[in-house]
Amino acid sequence: MIESAEEFKRLRESNVVEEYTRAAHEEAPVEVWEAVLEKYPELSFWVAQNKTAPVEILQELALHDDSNVRGMVARKRKIPELLMLSLAKDKSESVRHALANNGKVTEKVLRVLIKDSCEFVRESASEKLEALTRNEIGC
Repeated sequence: MIESAEEFKRLRESNVVEEYTRAAHEEAPVEVWEAVLEKYPELSFWVAQNKTAPVEILQELALHDDSNVRGMVARKRKIPELLMLSLAKDKSESVRHALANNGKVTEKVLRVLIKDSCEFVRESASEKLEALTRNEIGC
């Protein structure tokens, strides 16, 4: 378990494969993630990338100024539908496209994205919705 913001920073910036892998996969208490975001905002993307980052931290990161951070949040399979619906209205096409390709994106969110102003977002959402409904029917 990652015990401090400083430890996360050290692991993430390490050249040792095992250490930066820990930064991507190991859990940390919510307080540690909050401390990382406060002390080291430049590591926000890497917090979002961590496989165990809690939903409450992902919700905070979904409001980040950097579309790369929001895009990483949009890719997370564990985000709740309400957060997906918020990201479906993100100003960045890349964030909306990442959401359309999320493995757990819901039908409700896809129905929003098929009306997107961006053609490639609409196309991805439409393909995903078609595949989802085809699987539900059992074809």
